[in-house]
Amino acid sequence: MLELPDITIYVEALRQRLIGAEVLDVRLRNPFLVRTFDPPIDDLVGKTIEDVRRIGKRVVLAFNDDLYMVVHLMIAGRLLWRAPRAKIPAKIGLLGLDFESGTLVMTEAGTKRRASIHLERGNDALKSHDPGGLEVMDASVDEFAGILRKENHTIKRALTDPRLFSGIGNAYSDEILHAAKLSPMLLTSRLDDEQVGRLHDAIQNVLAAWTDRLRKQFADRFPDTGEITAHRKDFAVHNRFGKPCPDCGASVQRIRYKDRETNYCPSCQTGGKKLSDRSLARLLKDDWQDVE
Repeated sequence: MLELPDITIYVEALRQRLIGAEVLDVRLRNPFLVRTFDPPIDDLVGKTIEDVRRIGKRVVLAFNDDLYMVVHLMIAGRLLWRAPRAKIPAKIGLLGLDFESGTLVMTEAGTKRRASIHLERGNDALKSHDPGGLEVMDASVDEFAGILRKENHTIKRALTDPRLFSGIGNAYSDEILHAAKLSPMLLTSRLDDEQVGRLHDAIQNVLAAWTDRLRKQFADRFPDTGEITAHRKDFAVHNRFGKPCPDCGASVQRIRYKDRETNYCPSCQTGGKKLSDRSLARLLKDDWQDVE
């Protein structure tokens, strides 16, 4: 699942290229991509992009005539910028939006086809795509604490619930919890004020640091295939099972359930205790996995 730093980079890159651009053609390769039927996607032809923004983990293209295209890339969806009238990839290509300066291509690897597009008219319809989570980068520690303690969940679940916090998913929640030196299985009701403050700082520091890194990486070009990913070699713990923790050298552990995985350092986060057993994963399956 693409998260706040990744979506921010897409939004900034699209703004540079598309503000004021007119859609010349829409080439839809997979009709199941579009989950709405009114207005039809062909209505985009002739429309001009006025803004590009983020709602949670979604990219929104705002057109004139109060028309919005909401793009949810999910896990395997990606955006590419290609030459004008570029060919759409045969196996993974879903959509091409043609502009005078280039083509915005949407792809999705794999066979599950979970990525989606919704066409909406009017701001009220657009708001229906906002899960309502707090924008953590703008929130004070008191605002953050109020949301965190609204419900009693594991911290992992709370951070990845889009109804509570906007833009955080499986990958960056692992990195945040490692930076905060907190177990993913701690219950939010048991966090003291010092731990909440530490978690708040870690969220803002980790997300800001990775956004800045990606911004520098793609300062003069659009991200290409495979460059927006949750498998980054410089992550501290996420997807690094069995590798050494960069802070203490202990072996990174994991909790798995189906296709979900949480990574953590037992030395830094759980007092040396390993949490990765099947019974615990099954017990907590509804509370630690990412909520989409």
